[in-house]
Amino acid sequence: MKVLSLGKYHGDVGGIERHVRALLQSLPPEIQVVNLVANDGAVAESEFKHGISTVRSANYGSFASVALSPAMPALARKLHREQPFDVVHLHFPDPLGHLTALALPPTVRRVITWHSDIVRQRWLLAAYQPFLRSFVRNADALIGATPQHFSSSRQIPNGRPRQIREVIPYGFDPAPLAPSDESRRRRDELLSQRENRALIFSVGRHVYYKGFDVLIRAMRDVDADLIIGGRGPLTASLQRLATELGLDRRITFAGFIPDHLLVAYYEACDVFCMPSVERAEQFGLVQLEAMYCGKPVVATRLGTGVEYVTIDGVTGRLVTPKRADELANALRGLLEDAPLRKKLGDNGRARVLQMFSVEQMVSKTVDVYRRVLAETSPMAGIR
Repeated sequence: MKVLSLGKYHGDVGGIERHVRALLQSLPPEIQVVNLVANDGAVAESEFKHGISTVRSANYGSFASVALSPAMPALARKLHREQPFDVVHLHFPDPLGHLTALALPPTVRRVITWHSDIVRQRWLLAAYQPFLRSFVRNADALIGATPQHFSSSRQIPNGRPRQIREVIPYGFDPAPLAPSDESRRRRDELLSQRENRALIFSVGRHVYYKGFDVLIRAMRDVDADLIIGGRGPLTASLQRLATELGLDRRITFAGFIPDHLLVAYYEACDVFCMPSVERAEQFGLVQLEAMYCGKPVVATRLGTGVEYVTIDGVTGRLVTPKRADELANALRGLLEDAPLRKKLGDNGRARVLQMFSVEQMVSKTVDVYRRVLAETSPMAGIR
């Protein structure tokens, strides 16, 4: 089986890219996969690493969160001529991937993993939505990580007859969180710097829907230190906000944290917080990382898969989005109750191990590939 994965961007840009990497690296050897992505520069490149062929299309920036990589559709056609694909697997929202898939012949089966509705770019959505709905309606299979990905979406149309719709929870690979001598040294540094003060950790791209500004405002009423990892277009404005509120001595912006050091931050903190404010946050892989490390999570009620991961009162606390006062209350309540933190943390780790393994994600995804191909086989008939 030959699969073309349209993986959006190259590298650890966000949750979608990390999900794609975890999936592709664990596919069985009988599936040959090419991951076609937008590069982080205006040059085309390719490499073979960890059993994955990655082809990076020259990228000239972005517009409305879409990579400006005009050569990607032609590159997909070229790859298909060299080694015809059976399946193209897209990760939505991704208008560039949508356009690229249209460059392939209809004999290539289309599988879409729906990560999120398009939330912010409403003015562009008005023009794009008819094309989006048509493409999704006629896809061979649609995958969502939680039941809420289907039930809460305002943009997923009714599928055509026999379209496969499958809930496949994201798989969590704990390997990058394995402690090392380097991570232990970093953890010890963090513990010494906090001077017995409570520590909250948060990490993600610094973009509008992550809600880091709300978390910073909440910290006015929380007697603790905060480390915010990651970077993005809002980094400078978030740093200014912390300074304006007089919190710059208690809030540290750690920048990009490589995978092998993330465990140090999870181990050093008392509570993990994911303060997302918009429905663009459909899951939050960082919740799984924190839960695996035995930390309680404070997240928000968005009506999305976030609430499938963090269960209020069982693995953490859920609060109303954009409410700094509620966020502060939840954080204080956990910081003041060590036994509760341990109970919720233990529950969270058990939930990750039970529900979110890479093995189940890969097995169910491969099954979807086989089912869409079986439906188009001579024995199954032509649709």
